[in-house]
Amino acid sequence: PANKAEGHNPLCGDEITVFVQVDGDVVSDVKVSGQGCSISQSSASMMSQAIKGKSLDEVRALVHRFKVMMSIEEDADDAAQPAVKLGDLEALQGVVKFPVRIKCATLAWNTLVEALES
Repeated sequence: PANKAEGHNPLCGDEITVFVQVDGDVVSDVKVSGQGCSISQSSASMMSQAIKGKSLDEVRALVHRFKVMMSIEEDADDAAQPAVKLGDLEALQGVVKFPVRIKCATLAWNTLVEALES
C-alpha cells in the first residue's frame, strides 16, 4: 500500500494529496493530485519525476536541497552531505524573489515528507 498525505496552503487555497509507494528503500511510484496555482502544480509534477526510482536517503537529500534553494532551510555545508543536483527543479529558483509564493512551491515537498513519515 502507498503512503498518503494531504497538504493545504491556507493563504491561497492550494490543496494537494501525495501518494508514495516505497518498495524496500526505493520510491517505486508517486502520484500527486489536487488543485492549485501553476507554481504548486509545476513543483508537484517536477518533484514526482525527480524522486521516482530514488532511495529514501536520496529523496530526503533532494527535499533538503530544494528547501535550501527556497531559503526555508539552512545549508549544513557539511562534507558528509551528499552532493545533490536539482536539475530541472532549478527552474523554480525564481520563486524565492516572491516570498508569499514560496509556500506554493514547497507545498508538495512538505506533503511528501509527511507521506514518507506515515
